[in-house]
Parts: sequence; structure tokens; C-alpha cells
Amino acid sequence: MGNSKSGSLSKDILEELQGNTEFTAEELRAWYQSFRKECPRGRITRQQFQSIYAKFFPDSDPKAYAEHVFRSFDANSDGTLDFKEYVIALHMTTAGKPSQKLEWAFSLYDVDGNGAISKNEVLEIVMAIFKMISPEDVKHLPDDENTPEKRAEKIWGFFGKKDDDKLTEEEFIERTLANKEILRLIQFEPQKVKERLNEKEKNP
Repeated sequence: MGNSKSGSLSKDILEELQGNTEFTAEELRAWYQSFRKECPRGRITRQQFQSIYAKFFPDSDPKAYAEHVFRSFDANSDGTLDFKEYVIALHMTTAGKPSQKLEWAFSLYDVDGNGAISKNEVLEIVMAIFKMISPEDVKHLPDDENTPEKRAEKIWGFFGKKDDDKLTEEEFIERTLANKEILRLIQFEPQKVKERLNEKEKNP
């Protein structure tokens, strides 16, 4: 678990996170200091996570998306994340390998955690993503994906599933890796998250 008591990031956790992510020591130390300011007890709650996300995206409504992201990383369902879990979450959503990102994406879309994705679950996450997209950007989306319903329909169509079918993790990863259109449609441009994080650290 994360280093919740010390005022500085321990060498062991720093080395572990550098080994498991693509973040630099400088980035990790800066994020740790920011994390400690927001969460003096060394753990972040669902509400705090949503609040931090909201600061990164002041022009949109990230609450629903942030809640789903939090859920997908709260492995023990205790309602909190420590610093290590928090950084792993950032890494998986911004800089992880394609297969890692898709394992995480599957857990994001598997809202009820039953090991399979339904069309309704796809719609639920896509609706959360749309709240993160500015109205101006929505205007530039193709006609067949400019509403959550249309985008969910398009995604489900790419998977070749009937409305009441389920999608397994293996199918999800295999077909998404083979089709960049699916990848584009299921995500909220993760790079934007990292860009906002970096901007936040430079201009606190």
C-alpha cells in the first residue's frame, strides 16, 4: 500500500512506481506533495477523488466519470485509495501499455463487476464520458456518434453483439486491439488527463 505516514515519498515506493509506470521521479514527488496536501491522512476518498478530477476539468462535469474510475481502482472496495493506488490509476488511464489500458477499461465498463459487459453498461460509461466533452467539441463529432446513445450503439455494433448479449474480457481486449475505431470510441482521450495533471502541477 502507499506511504501514508511520512511527509516525503519513501525510496522503496518511489522506485516501485518508477519501475511500474512511465512517470519520472520528479513527477511522482510533485504528485505526492499535492496528494498529501489534499489528503493529509494518506488516503483519498471517492468524494476527494471526484473533487480533484473536477479541478482538472473545470469546464465540464467529470463527477460520474471520476466515480467510475475510482470504482475500477478501489480493488478492495473500502472506499479509499492510497498514493500508490492513485498513481497506478493515473498510469493505467494515461500511459499504460495498450493491453494494460484495456484490462482497466474492461473493469471500468464492467459497472456491476460480474465479469462481463452489457450494452447498458457501455451506455452508462459513454454517458459519463459525454459529460466530460465540451459542447463545442460535441458539435464536431460525426453524426453517428454525437450522442451517448449513438456512440454506445456504434461501439456495440463493432463488437457484433445483439442488444441482450454480454461481452467477455477476452473478447473486449481482442477486438479492441484489432480495431482502433473501438479504442477511440470507448475512451475519453486519456492523454488530456495527463496534460491537465502536468498543467496543474506547474500552475497550482
